[in-house]
Amino acid sequence: MATIVMERIGRVFISLQQIRQVPRMLTEAAPSMPGTIRDTEVPSYFRERYISTGYRPLNQNWRYYLLSMFQRHNETLNIWTHLLAFLIFLVKLRQLAETVDFVSDPHSWPLLILILSSLNYTAFSVAAHLLGGKSELCHYTFFFLDYVGVAQYQYGSAIVHFYYAVDESLHRHVHGIFMPTATVLSCLSCLGCCYGKYCNHSLPTWVRKVCQVVPSALAYFWDSSPVAKRLLSWSTASDDPAIFYHYGQVAFFLSCSFFFTFPLLERFFPGRCDFVGQSHQMFHIFLSCCTLCQIHASHLDFVGRRKLYTSLHYSGEVAVFVGLYVVTLVVCVLIGAFMLRKVKQVLDLKTKST
Repeated sequence: MATIVMERIGRVFISLQQIRQVPRMLTEAAPSMPGTIRDTEVPSYFRERYISTGYRPLNQNWRYYLLSMFQRHNETLNIWTHLLAFLIFLVKLRQLAETVDFVSDPHSWPLLILILSSLNYTAFSVAAHLLGGKSELCHYTFFFLDYVGVAQYQYGSAIVHFYYAVDESLHRHVHGIFMPTATVLSCLSCLGCCYGKYCNHSLPTWVRKVCQVVPSALAYFWDSSPVAKRLLSWSTASDDPAIFYHYGQVAFFLSCSFFFTFPLLERFFPGRCDFVGQSHQMFHIFLSCCTLCQIHASHLDFVGRRKLYTSLHYSGEVAVFVGLYVVTLVVCVLIGAFMLRKVKQVLDLKTKST
């Protein structure tokens, strides 16, 4: 037994050694790849507050930015935190597909929308942090795409909370307006984030944060109201296996919101968080944990509260909610495209004036 254990430990050690050699192998394979530069060497729209080093040079070929996933720069952990989350959600979808009939059971579609929207927002985030450093136009394009991903994830959260977690008393008051309102708030969140990014130069930092945070906060409070009411009415005498994960998702979301709004780590340790320890990295980690708890809780509710939600939601209602998800996605894409068009106009004026 001890021999088997030692052999497995040895294999793990060898695998870790091989992983550690990947950056060196890539450097040898592409010795012309430039190193990182300081904040003073990149335009102001690329600079993050209190992050002074580790920026990648602009206007390199696409191969450079793809391979930079394995380089050490100030976006490396932002890329990998959500890339790993994407893979975890993908594995979770595969596991659930073994027991949940996502094709024939309409009641499972809200859960599927949550997982798909989670995959989307993490994939779009990876693209933004990996490829958004190529040029100013790429920066806006990929981050607008990132905001589209966040907005449709907000809708995914709303649909599982309203479909699986809601109780009878709240459902009675909001059943006709909850999901349409969630659609509107998701679109406003996308617009606020895109506008805040677009006005990056002309508005103070706190105003830009307000544009991004306030609509998202309103969407969160509305989308999570069924969960909040359930947590407030929960007692230790009730047998609710999902309640732990619902508490977890709320705690993780409040944590990630704090780090998104206040970059305290960089501010109090300037120059020490350029590569590891950025608040945005903590935001990614806590948001991924929030989503994972949300998926677990929604699956448990899907299994354990079936009698309740099938009695609350009339036949065919879930198809309407799926349609609203498509509407949310399309409208958010149009918002991103509209804001990108305005960015192109500004860039064209810049080019003509130089």
